[in-house]
Amino acid sequence: MKTIFKVSFLAAAVALTFGCDEKQESAAQEEVAAVQESVTTEATFESEEYKAAYAIGASFATQIKAGISKQAEFGLATLDEEAIIAGVSDTLRGSAKLTEQEMMETVNAYGQEVQAAAEKKMQEQAAKAAEEAELFLAENAKAEGVTVTESGLQYSVITAAEGAKPNAEDTVTVHYVGTLVDGTEFDSSVSRGEPAKFPLNRVIPGWTEGVQLMSIGEKYKFVIPAELAYGAQGAGSIPPGATLIFEVELLDIEAAASAEEAAPAQ
Repeated sequence: MKTIFKVSFLAAAVALTFGCDEKQESAAQEEVAAVQESVTTEATFESEEYKAAYAIGASFATQIKAGISKQAEFGLATLDEEAIIAGVSDTLRGSAKLTEQEMMETVNAYGQEVQAAAEKKMQEQAAKAAEEAELFLAENAKAEGVTVTESGLQYSVITAAEGAKPNAEDTVTVHYVGTLVDGTEFDSSVSRGEPAKFPLNRVIPGWTEGVQLMSIGEKYKFVIPAELAYGAQGAGSIPPGATLIFEVELLDIEAAASAEEAAPAQ
């Protein structure tokens, strides 16, 4: 039983290796949904225990199916589904063709192979993203009204205003929309209908630098290179090496307390 759950965990790991990529994650979800839709909702079972056992098997199979569908994307040979079924069936019947030790060693070796392929794929994606980002940033830097700072941050003013500007230690309230260079929106306080409030020195470097240029009431467009954002690793739905585009409106500044103000009363 320990081996069965270890294989199940491996399948989940394969399926979620590229969870940070929305398109790949969506494809996996669609495949799982297709499997679920193929099951009739009118099925009857002889008992609740039988139904529970069937559900465990079906859940395991769905998880495995979602995992092995990723093999081709990693450049690996697709696992034989009949061999998987045979392995499960033989083991449940007490006639497994591998010892517990052989199972562990084989699964661990395959897991390392999957991990190596996944890392290679991620590196290839990051390299491609870096190449595309370099071209995009070079073109955007030539656009009218765009300023490029020493760090590589690019910005342009959409709505201008005058007034105090925040320091890195201040807390700011903003509305923003974040997109990838292909226009895919990955985050938006505007869509949520609620401004975001945070200390300016606790966000990505591109934000910390850029928002300090703004006054209350101003709206800027920032093009942030990966090294000032989430780097080669990416984050959530943001792919590795992604250049990010933000439209940011500064709504309020809350100055950080001075050392004297923060000190407890004597």
